Amino acid sequence: MTALSEYQRLECPGLWRESPQAQRRDVIVTFGDATIILRESPSERALTHWSLPAVIRLNPGKMPALFGPGSGEGEELEIDDETMIAAITKVHAIIAARRPHPGRLRGVLLLTAAGVMLAGALLWLPGALIAHTARVLPATTRSEVGQAILGDLQRLTGSPCAAPDGAAVLQTFSDRLIGGTGHIVVLPEGLKGALHVPGNTIAIGRALIENHDTPEVSAGFVLAERQRAALTDPLPPALRYAGFRAVFHILTTGEVPADAFRGYGETLLKADPTPLDPGALLKRFADAGVGSSAYAYTLDPSGETTLPLIEADPFGDAPPPQPLLTDTDWVALQGICAS
Repeated sequence: MTALSEYQRLECPGLWRESPQAQRRDVIVTFGDATIILRESPSERALTHWSLPAVIRLNPGKMPALFGPGSGEGEELEIDDETMIAAITKVHAIIAARRPHPGRLRGVLLLTAAGVMLAGALLWLPGALIAHTARVLPATTRSEVGQAILGDLQRLTGSPCAAPDGAAVLQTFSDRLIGGTGHIVVLPEGLKGALHVPGNTIAIGRALIENHDTPEVSAGFVLAERQRAALTDPLPPALRYAGFRAVFHILTTGEVPADAFRGYGETLLKADPTPLDPGALLKRFADAGVGSSAYAYTLDPSGETTLPLIEADPFGDAPPPQPLLTDTDWVALQGICAS
């Protein structure tokens, strides 16, 4: 070790005691390269050398300062020169900074590991909570989530159409296409096609009923949404939108916060429909007793992009064994949005 250059010629008077029983003697203290040299005053005969790294402060914070050589034999040096005291203190600070600190490294590693684990938990926990909630929510709460989303949709589309004659037919239409566990709603504005929300609820736009001659078109859009819902549960993306706090509230209380899905309706309206495999969709049409051609031509009037649905229409050669609606019921359903 080399002492600090600014202290290389530093000297000061001090009082040295060789042992606890010895008398104190005046000495000259010299700050050396790696040692403190104590010389007899006034002869300047060297009395002893102390290793700078081994020197310890015996009375920290007090003056005059007392130092020892670290040998534990009771040798002491008293100094009141502030420059010399500062020099010894500075050298000790440098030595301490250069000394390995295994405990500190261990602490840093532990803190780093804890930080990584915490970050992982923060990233993992919301997704895990949403997935768990989507699995365990009862049907009634899923329906409440769907109703909350429909409520938000109505800010943009208006309330579902509900003219009495048309509403009665719509229930029959829904029972045929979805079954008694779900229902269809008709929205008057803003929705051109169809969309589905949790609770086995499908919303269709008013134009699908009023602008077409037969119910097969609106039925096709309903069946397509049923297929999308079967492929991807609509609840997890809705819960992700609601956020961790709302999901935790739903899971622990069973209640849906009033504003949890505010703005989600606009998200659904802007979303592009997920493409569907024609083969799986055709099977759903066949099972429901609905022809697929009317739906296919509505999607693409040229028929080029929906040709598989046209060529493989399960009822292309013969009508379904049971019509979707009677002509009278269809007319009533077309008036469901009449004011």
